[in-house]
Amino acid sequence: MTVTVRLPTVLRPQANGQSTVSVEGSNVGEVVSSLVAAYPGLQSNLLDDAGQVRKFVNIYINDEDIRFLDKLDTAVTEGDEVAILPAVAGG
Repeated sequence: MTVTVRLPTVLRPQANGQSTVSVEGSNVGEVVSSLVAAYPGLQSNLLDDAGQVRKFVNIYINDEDIRFLDKLDTAVTEGDEVAILPAVAGG
């Protein structure tokens, strides 16, 4: 399935400046893998050394937080939109 991934400004430089990209996958984990394969610079921003999504990275599918669904096993269908939002701290 082809899904659209929305990238925040902070991640766009690693994706050739694009705000959205289309990648393949049948679940969120496959989408993230496809995204990292296409744009290797995103790997260190999204995944830890064990290959898991970093704790400060939030992923939504059609505006629903995957933490409250099936996490990386959450199924995606053609045309879904996945948004990646790293938490921002500061003061």
